[in-house]
Amino acid sequence: MRLRVLGCSGGIGGRDLRTTSLLVDDDILIDAGTGVADLVLADLARIDHIFLTHAHLDHLAALPLLVDSVSDLRDTPITLHATAATLTSIGKHIFNWVIWPDFTVIPSFERPAMQYREVSVGQPLRLGSRTITALPAEHTVPAVGYQLDSGAASLVFTGDTTINPAFWPIVNRIANLRYLLIETAFPNRGRRLAEVSRHLCPSMLAAELKQLKVDAEIYISHLKPGQIELTMSEIESCASRYRPKMLRHGQSFDL
Repeated sequence: MRLRVLGCSGGIGGRDLRTTSLLVDDDILIDAGTGVADLVLADLARIDHIFLTHAHLDHLAALPLLVDSVSDLRDTPITLHATAATLTSIGKHIFNWVIWPDFTVIPSFERPAMQYREVSVGQPLRLGSRTITALPAEHTVPAVGYQLDSGAASLVFTGDTTINPAFWPIVNRIANLRYLLIETAFPNRGRRLAEVSRHLCPSMLAAELKQLKVDAEIYISHLKPGQIELTMSEIESCASRYRPKMLRHGQSFDL
């Protein structure tokens, strides 16, 4: 299994600043932020499954255009995996015939371009040799993270989350954990904003990482443009024992 980072930024505004999207092999997306737009049409048409962490725009901005762009190139629908609450939000606010057509019923009810599949925390889904399991997250809207397990190794992506006591006991039971991708959106001066928007800042990240009991390479996602250097410097100051690195656009992980 190979995971490639199409986007991992908390915003846009630079050549390498793409919002969250992770490509697994060539047929699975974790989130569908602006990084998806860098894929060519043939690559987009190979995507069979999209797993959403939550319904915020930076994590699904490219989804409507992706589905539309490949609808006449595929014989089977793209399966959109998300919690029941996220699927309801997307159907109500995006694929609603006002913002965008409802591709769960076109080109026809019998052969739609997209179909929904509900995920629940802790219930694994096997796709070939790969297993994907939703993990608990704490955000301003219903949200999850995901564990990607090849059998040989696992990668955990927190998605957008804040202090999350339910998350760590589950992660600590993953015997083959190799990588942890965890968000830190704001520098410490923005702690109040992080608390209100239910993200992390470096001091909160350091407290959360104290609960990690297994070895893993740690990468920081969702850094806000204009605050990247400051936030990473503060992470180095308060969490250096965990050797966190900045997650980068175009980076790949083999599992």
